[in-house]
Amino acid sequence: MPPIDFCHIPVSIIKRSAGRSAVAAAAYRSGTKLTNEWDGMTHDYTRKGGIVHAEIMLPAHAPPEFADRSILWNSVEQIEKARDSQLAREIEAALPRELSGEQQLALVRAYVKDNFVDKGMCVDFAIHDKGTGNPHVHIMLTLRPLKENGQWGAKCRKAYDLDENGQRIPDGKGGWKN
Repeated sequence: MPPIDFCHIPVSIIKRSAGRSAVAAAAYRSGTKLTNEWDGMTHDYTRKGGIVHAEIMLPAHAPPEFADRSILWNSVEQIEKARDSQLAREIEAALPRELSGEQQLALVRAYVKDNFVDKGMCVDFAIHDKGTGNPHVHIMLTLRPLKENGQWGAKCRKAYDLDENGQRIPDGKGGWKN
């Protein structure tokens, strides 16, 4: 295998306080038309180019209707009641240009399954490639895992690393290791 470039992977939170919506973000990334039932807005990105593949991966106990992008993200919008709610997490990752499209898709599926779906999260991802040498994937994650009964669980909070005395360990930047 030829050497592979190091990639850039920013992570962000999609939150209402920034004027964003999970439904709008999903529509944009997948190049689809979706209506947000929380605020009534329709987001149409069907003319957006460069979307090579879009897919939803679900844990085994997820309601089957969550395979529909509109139902999944509208469910997320409905479970979050506050005007400043955090709705979803997004990871954007550059994909190795050295891999074929099929290999890139297999890499993304394996990464998503091992790191998110197997931990109870619903994942919506889209691979973008306009042919300009910048293939990348947008991975949208629910902030709440699904419980075994198919209901949304509590949002995951930070877990801090503790020393042998049960005290938080400073990270050297004014915070705590987590």
